[in-house]
Amino acid sequence: MNAIRNPLAIELGNLTQFEYLALNSPLNLSDGHARQELTPNQARIIEELPSLWTDAVKRPVSEVEADALSAFFGLLGQHHYPIAEGRVLSCYSSSVAMEIFARSLAGVSGSIGLVHPTFDNIPDILRGVGLKLVPIEEDALHGGDLDPELLRGVGAIFITTPNNPTGRVVSRERLRRLADECAQHDVVLALDTCFRGFDTDAHYDHYAVLEASGCRWVVIEDTGKLWPTLELKIGWLVSAAHVGLPLAKVYSDILLGVSPLVMSMVRRFCEDAAEGGLAELHEFIAGNRAMLRTTLANVPGVEFLDPFSRTSVERIGIGSRSNLAVWSALREHNVFALPCQKFYWNNPDKGEGILRIALARPPSALAAGAAALRAVLSEA
Repeated sequence: MNAIRNPLAIELGNLTQFEYLALNSPLNLSDGHARQELTPNQARIIEELPSLWTDAVKRPVSEVEADALSAFFGLLGQHHYPIAEGRVLSCYSSSVAMEIFARSLAGVSGSIGLVHPTFDNIPDILRGVGLKLVPIEEDALHGGDLDPELLRGVGAIFITTPNNPTGRVVSRERLRRLADECAQHDVVLALDTCFRGFDTDAHYDHYAVLEASGCRWVVIEDTGKLWPTLELKIGWLVSAAHVGLPLAKVYSDILLGVSPLVMSMVRRFCEDAAEGGLAELHEFIAGNRAMLRTTLANVPGVEFLDPFSRTSVERIGIGSRSNLAVWSALREHNVFALPCQKFYWNNPDKGEGILRIALARPPSALAAGAAALRAVLSEA
């Protein structure tokens, strides 16, 4: 275990680069994508793919898409999502939706307020189009009103809810106040809700709140975190009627649309989730979280930093240990987790001593990874 005692001689890249290293490991506890086994009902949906293909060929794409939208937004309580043409744009992934939003905003504004911490591909994409980032600390976001000086200096504020990696959810009342503040300052309110499906506290109708506020808003939705569909997924970019951003133009610069086969598959997964599959997923993630916490219980210096999180990731404080050194020692066991410096995009030192563990994994893989982590931490 020399790696745990010596400085790690690697440059900290972005979080996705760390996730790439883990893709071929059976003990990949790194990325937040769904990699658990299919349930029996979900496996039957995969067996339906030939008939879904045949059906998608026969039907207008707009009809297939409307069915997928109705199933997804209805599943998660978003009954007031806009159905007008051009207000819900289907993308290959939430990252593509993010890129479209970022490019659209950069054409009309030079800066954006961004929650801190959050997954680092968000600040990377925003910076990549030339936007200046202004940090909004998570405690301040969930506390009182935002700083008026901040709101006067940005074109948008961007919030992840539930947040990745902390799992914190913006409540209905807080969203209403944030939307009012953005309306008062003519600032776009942008939400990333990619982990919404895991937490019923995030299932109140965000679109009802946003539409009633009168603010300009954008929401990014995602199916890729919920179900193990081998990266076949949809990211939706949803916007206010008067958003004032060239979203449709930038969208047309990047893609034509999403495969109707994928839309049909997503519809069927949503239907299964509505019939009990979502509750089953919640129970599965809760069981994996409990297993991880039990395995690491009583390890000196270990803390579970987000005791109320329901998302499919878990932050673990490891005390004074170097998280990069622990990552390196875990790699010797072919186990991969995420060091958290890059989540703290404005102050990476705040992520020192914190790892993020993905929970959407087969229980046997998570158990083996947790046992290896306990052994590494116990020797540190």
